[in-house]
Amino acid sequence: MIPKLLAEAIGTFFLVLAVGLGSFYSEAMAPVAIGFTLMVMAYAGGPVSGAHFNPAITLAAWIRGSLPAREVAPYVGVQFAAALVAALLVYKFSGVPIWIGAGEGVSTIKMLVGEITWTFALAFVILNVATVKAAAGNSYSGLAIGGTVLAGAFVMGPITGGAFNPAVGLAPAVFAMLIGRDVPPHAWVYLVGPVLGAAAAALAFKQMHPDE
Repeated sequence: MIPKLLAEAIGTFFLVLAVGLGSFYSEAMAPVAIGFTLMVMAYAGGPVSGAHFNPAITLAAWIRGSLPAREVAPYVGVQFAAALVAALLVYKFSGVPIWIGAGEGVSTIKMLVGEITWTFALAFVILNVATVKAAAGNSYSGLAIGGTVLAGAFVMGPITGGAFNPAVGLAPAVFAMLIGRDVPPHAWVYLVGPVLGAAAAALAFKQMHPDE
């Protein structure tokens, strides 16, 4: 269990670090940095933990049946802990707390639907390229996962902020609260949206792969 949790902590840490620093120092190229970071971490951590780096993906994996129930809470715990450490480091580098935010004038319902939609895509891709028997040992899973997030950051980022991950969306906001800063009122979207999207993807996967 320790190797799995360590892999999840490392992958989540670098993902959140890429989101925070990429958005602060190189906003235009941030989606590329985030997508490539997730890709390489998925290749590194996939054989050990399944490379979730995302509580919503952990939920989807459990619903799908590829993760035992007893491992869900430890996975989610280390993902959030690693995300908080990354948020601290982003703050130390940049001097300001960084969190995910919606585009100007975007309504909460649009944010919620956007997070549901692209988290569905991410979970659907991960379940199909990283958990099915026919795809076991493939060399493309990391590229598919990183590419999905890269595309989502470009397509949905201007609308929702492009979290698709409660650790990415909530941990920086929680860190900001811990140091006495205001937390965006829409922060709850980054929990509800990804959870609903990932759960829907897992249910769709089970309908498509009844033998799995």
